[in-house]
Amino acid sequence: MTFSWKRIYAIFNKDMKDLSKNYFVSSIIVLPILMAFLYGGMYEMGLELHYMIINLTLASVTAFIQCAVIAEEKEKHTLRGLMLSPASLTEILTGKSLVSIVLTVVTLILCAMITGYEPRNFALIAIAIFISIIFYIALGTILGLLSRTVVEASVIILPVIFLFGFGSLLMVLAEKYPAISFVEYLPNIQIIELAYEVELGLGFVDMWDHFVVLLVWALVASLFAAFVYKKREIDK
Repeated sequence: MTFSWKRIYAIFNKDMKDLSKNYFVSSIIVLPILMAFLYGGMYEMGLELHYMIINLTLASVTAFIQCAVIAEEKEKHTLRGLMLSPASLTEILTGKSLVSIVLTVVTLILCAMITGYEPRNFALIAIAIFISIIFYIALGTILGLLSRTVVEASVIILPVIFLFGFGSLLMVLAEKYPAISFVEYLPNIQIIELAYEVELGLGFVDMWDHFVVLLVWALVASLFAAFVYKKREIDK
């Protein structure tokens, strides 16, 4: 079976049309934008606030929309048909992920324009965010496969939004309670630490460890998403 961009585009186009009709799901994009207006207008934006909005976008827009588009296929009983179609696993997940990627990038750009965030090294930050997007898409895919309906997906995603969207607050607790110091290895914390090093003028060789941690999160989540997908394919 050959890799087909035509099949990927067909899946992407279908999901974009479905999402444009589902205001319950698409309205999630408003959340980080409203937060950007709120904090951008009230506070002197420090790096922590910039990345709270970025992480919130990744957790709410990327993960939730990915979760919702998968769950919607299950709710409509069309996921099984998609699994049995000529499209491969890579084509199906790529087509569905493109919707989340496009909406995430648009939301991030709008939020950055509102808050005035201009990283010292755009390339390094862009790479880190792209790797993070892969992680959140994989996470959203897993949760979508475990959900039965879009409403259920909107509930199951809430812990993800709080943990990864506002997870930087956990660092305050980690300083007080060393037992939860492992939270510093969460992807949302790693990208904040990486951003601070970027602002200090450090290069890739000085922060490669953060990229490795982000890549590990993305790889493990992607492999697990593929495993869950294949298991659902076999079970049904």
